[in-house]
Amino acid sequence: MSSQPENNLQAALKACKSSFLSVGFFSFFVNTLMLVPTLYMIQVSGRVVPSGSTSTLLMLTLILTVLLLTLGSLEWVRSRIMVRISNRLDVLLSRDVYRASFKRSLQSGGADATAQSLNDLTSLRQFFTGAGVFAFFDAPWFPIYTAVMFLFHPWFGWMTLACGSILAVFAVINHRVTGQALAIANKENVASNVITSKTLRNAEVIESMGMLETLMNRWAKRQRYVMMLQSQASDKGGVVSSISKMFRMWSQSVMLALGAYLVIQHEINPGLLMAGSLLLGRALSPIDQMINSWKGFVAAKVQYDRLNKVMDDLNKEPERMPLPAPEGHIQVENLIVAPPGAKSPVLRNISFVTPAGSIVGIVGPSAAGKSTLVRALMGIWPPQHGVVRLDGADIASWDKQALGPYVGYLPQDIELFEGSISENIARFDKVDPDKVVQAAQMAGVHEMILMLPDGYDTVIGSDGVNLSGGQRQRIGLARAIYGNPRLIVLDEPNSNLDDVGERALGVALQKLKETGATVFIVSHRPNILTRLDRILVMAGGTISLYGERDRVIAELAAQQAKLQQRGAQAAAAQSPTTPPNTPAATPVAPTAVVPAASTSTGA
Repeated sequence: MSSQPENNLQAALKACKSSFLSVGFFSFFVNTLMLVPTLYMIQVSGRVVPSGSTSTLLMLTLILTVLLLTLGSLEWVRSRIMVRISNRLDVLLSRDVYRASFKRSLQSGGADATAQSLNDLTSLRQFFTGAGVFAFFDAPWFPIYTAVMFLFHPWFGWMTLACGSILAVFAVINHRVTGQALAIANKENVASNVITSKTLRNAEVIESMGMLETLMNRWAKRQRYVMMLQSQASDKGGVVSSISKMFRMWSQSVMLALGAYLVIQHEINPGLLMAGSLLLGRALSPIDQMINSWKGFVAAKVQYDRLNKVMDDLNKEPERMPLPAPEGHIQVENLIVAPPGAKSPVLRNISFVTPAGSIVGIVGPSAAGKSTLVRALMGIWPPQHGVVRLDGADIASWDKQALGPYVGYLPQDIELFEGSISENIARFDKVDPDKVVQAAQMAGVHEMILMLPDGYDTVIGSDGVNLSGGQRQRIGLARAIYGNPRLIVLDEPNSNLDDVGERALGVALQKLKETGATVFIVSHRPNILTRLDRILVMAGGTISLYGERDRVIAELAAQQAKLQQRGAQAAAAQSPTTPPNTPAATPVAPTAVVPAASTSTGA
């Protein structure tokens, strides 16, 4: 069985392998030079003090100074390499993580719209630049320090081994008592941040209906739970950390006592008395540092696991071969679609064909599946069954980056991005002034933009002007038709428009028809019917009528006439005294029925 291919995160870490090896290489010399103070102490007490030679003392001190300067330089180089690794990971992964976060938000229908993956990458980079990570490079030197202690005296070696084993047990205990609680706390904190972001995005609704206290209480309850988990983990970890620190200090003092005893017994010279205690502290320091930094290790492990999962999901996206520019022919075959996270489908067995250059109106009552259908047409929501074909190819097989310029989409919830109006219309690609003005004129928004403080250069967003709903909708329409796309989907494009905006929309549709674009438009207003070539009537997630505009309107009128006639007959049956030629039973002229029928089907 073939193993799962490595994702981008694993590939990035693999690309940094040589840098990690360099850190290990420098760690060899750093830990070797850590022996210098110990050896200096031995030489001073063993040679300088008995001989009284000041020149030897001076030379040893100079050598010590040079070696310690070298040690500091190597420590600095080692830390700079880790900073470079951190920066390289950001260069290699940031775009992929951004893309993966976007894909996850798209697949969840916006329910998982969060920058958590980017925050995880930032935190992981910061972990690599912290002091705790060097404990992993220094801990393997414990056996070497232990071997040196055995050279000093076997009792020194055995005591070093015993103390290191006890600290290792403390490290395991620390992981067991804090690891799970910290992992759960991190997960809950991420979920709390997502909910908080959604709450802040709907600040106006919350303020207007006085929901702040209720929602804040719900947030506070979750926050208290996170704090409780973190406090419990910190309390337990603090106990273990305090015990390990106390034990390390105690062991160094006991090592002094043991050394003093061995000096009294004339088994070692006095220089080894301090050297043993100093080297023991150095040998135990990485283990103690790992215990004190364990919270950071657990957080980094959780962040790595989340990023790893996100990168695995991104790897499932196959590469797409570029296809020729589309003309706009749409063919839907046995389409079954459910919203992200839902099990029961909203659309059932949808099939129809729309020739390129047609303007199709999608009408029907609320919850009929109109918005779900347009998301499927755009390839935003993948079908459970069936296929949407654009020029004969499954729309999911198109490279979205290459297809984008040929597609225009205006959703119900208009979202303009922070930047100038011209950048928004040009979809934040290179701004072509002629195309921007052309799109604005087609959308009937050119004059309105010129009235803004800086015209097309007016900045919108947190640092710019705030536009009304109608203005945003018309600019969104200009963005949708920018560059003369071949497939355009407009979901309730006139929901925020006044009469002037309605007329501008009608003119825009006429101009789009002249360009040969295929347009799907969802609308509840009957005024738009005169601009349509075809009408698709939906009810209960299925198509009840589809065809040429006049034929569908005639069928709707006939259906409504039959309903009125049945209602009149039922009323007559309940009231036998009613004369047979009352106005209630009079047939309604089809011309009077058409607008009403259109309104009812689009409600």
